[in-house]
Amino acid sequence: MTKTVLAGILASTAATAAMMTGAIAQPQPQASNSSSTTAIPGKPPLDLSLLHVQVILDHLGFSPGILDGREGISLTAAIKGFQESRGMRITGKVDQAMLRALYPYRQLRPVKTIALTQDMLAGPYAPNIPKEEDQQAKLPGLYYRAPVEKLAEMFHTTPEVLQEMNAPGTKLTLGTRINFPNALPGARNYDPKLRPDWRATLNTLNVDSNQPQGAKIVVDKSDGVLRVLDKAGKLVAQFQVTTGSEHDPLPLGTWKVTVVDYNPKFHFNPDLFWDAKKSDDPAMLPAGPNGPVGVVWFDLTKEHYGIHGTPEPRTIGRTTSHGCVRLANWNAARLSLMVKPGVPVVFQA
Repeated sequence: MTKTVLAGILASTAATAAMMTGAIAQPQPQASNSSSTTAIPGKPPLDLSLLHVQVILDHLGFSPGILDGREGISLTAAIKGFQESRGMRITGKVDQAMLRALYPYRQLRPVKTIALTQDMLAGPYAPNIPKEEDQQAKLPGLYYRAPVEKLAEMFHTTPEVLQEMNAPGTKLTLGTRINFPNALPGARNYDPKLRPDWRATLNTLNVDSNQPQGAKIVVDKSDGVLRVLDKAGKLVAQFQVTTGSEHDPLPLGTWKVTVVDYNPKFHFNPDLFWDAKKSDDPAMLPAGPNGPVGVVWFDLTKEHYGIHGTPEPRTIGRTTSHGCVRLANWNAARLSLMVKPGVPVVFQA
């Protein structure tokens, strides 16, 4: 996950004394659609209208990836998925037909201003996560590095976007009012049969407990998306994914989910990684959102392959993987409420 942090909050990810101080508050009024007070270098300003579209799609299960109020491949893919699910002409654009289709959900406002609570700020944290797996194995957990990283993932965005949405000068302390993309779920009544730690993870990631039930997963390499289909074959959810690489291509074919492992540990076996060093030893890495497979692992009938979360949500759809299918942690967690072991998984080109 990114080591770039909210400006003024952390001098570095290791600066634990600065974790609870910083530079975000409510945005100042602007004449345009932009809510930006601190623009991200090299990017257009955050557009509240686009953020509104992203927020609605995110709530409806057609994830635009990072909630950042900007156009991009993830938003285009989400729009196409939504249009397909509604039987609309597929344009991938926020055109008039798309706006009319989203109008019934306009009450889902793009921004929520929330007073920070103890639970939102609570750790544990791992400010210094080493790169070497044998050193990671010595940690109690691969936790978030700092509160700002946790808050960003909680609201399906990045620390930089939180900086952009908030003006400098306000500290990340109990009771501070902060602007977030509206990723708040409509319900949190998770199945009591789920493990307490997993219910806590779902809650932290603002995953709605009410999800459509999927009967089939289709991962499309060309589109870079994972589609969830119901028993009638209708598209009910779609997530942007990273699928394999030249060294570890996506194993095309039909497989099945065998196990869904919540908050998993990760067995690092260097023999399975082409880019591992000859000197690397096997290691069991502790669980945590910054672990190699994020917060959940869907094991498949294809040995050594799975669907899982990631510590790097901003790279989804933009980098490669070691053959597995990666989703943002919040989307992987949401998928876990949609499908059960036994569901077929189709990997196609």
